[in-house]
Amino acid sequence: MLRTARGERSMVDVAAAGLSAETLRKIETGRAPTPAFFTVAALAGALGLSLDEVATPATPPGVAPESAVA
Repeated sequence: MLRTARGERSMVDVAAAGLSAETLRKIETGRAPTPAFFTVAALAGALGLSLDEVATPATPPGVAPESAVA
């Protein structure tokens, strides 16, 4: 989802939101499978996504998205 949302923007452009390009690379490749909330929030803001949009695909099957975000 992150790679798709980034689109044509480079990792450096998105990382300007306060992250390193290496952190972004680790998240995109799954080497950082559980980034901190503030990292996710910064990425969502940089990509123009709401936290709801980010949380929904990350919610495990069978769990209501509202309970996963709370």
